[in-house]
Amino acid sequence: MTATRFLTMPDGRKIAHRFLPGSGPALVFLPGYMSDMAGGKAQAVFEWARAHGQACLLLDYSGCGESPGDFADGTLSSWREEVLAVVEAHCPDEVMFIGSSMGGWMMLLCALEMPQRVAGLIGIAPAPDFTECGFTEEQKALFRRGETVFEENMYGPEPTPTYADLWADGEKLLLLHTEIPLDCPVRLLHGQADPDVPHEVSLRLAKALRSSDVQVTLIKDGDHRLSRGPDIALLLSAVAGLAAGRQTEPRPCP
Repeated sequence: MTATRFLTMPDGRKIAHRFLPGSGPALVFLPGYMSDMAGGKAQAVFEWARAHGQACLLLDYSGCGESPGDFADGTLSSWREEVLAVVEAHCPDEVMFIGSSMGGWMMLLCALEMPQRVAGLIGIAPAPDFTECGFTEEQKALFRRGETVFEENMYGPEPTPTYADLWADGEKLLLLHTEIPLDCPVRLLHGQADPDVPHEVSLRLAKALRSSDVQVTLIKDGDHRLSRGPDIALLLSAVAGLAAGRQTEPRPCP
């Protein structure tokens, strides 16, 4: 078991992460909203990397999982800053971002900050621009008044909160209305039975990406999590396919 380590940001935020040295590109798994690196997909990617000698990085955004802090203080911009800091600390060469749900938006935002070092992107039910298309006009009015929106949580007993600051920040980071200037290979996996993020979002994303090497896989009975055995197998197949063409020898990483 690779131990959890903590990177301290300049403002004191401590970001929990696990890093596995190996060949490149380094796989960087980005969890979804209110999720963490202990999730099944993240662990499956980490164990695949271990079995194949591939470098891999897992992390928890501040306020999530093992990272201390108040989740209500988090925004896409602050979490992006954390991801880039941990990547910079451990992965000096190429990386491959793997983003689940909100992590699919995060992977795009991070890749745009370092496009020359991104060997590929894999989105699992990616949710770019969810602040724009995931809420009603009545809910957006609440956000504009600084209020928190609570929604039914299909995966737990407590309602899911979305905070006004996160919504406002997301509205400044929308991507799907214009070309996304990324040219790396991209693989998108999306369930057609996803009740949270319609699979049409992945089709819109594929169209918006400048890259000509974009493939969308639709799973007819797939839900939002895509965490069943066959779903995990599809994910690992995508990882193996993209990694195979970009293998580099291990080099020392911090």
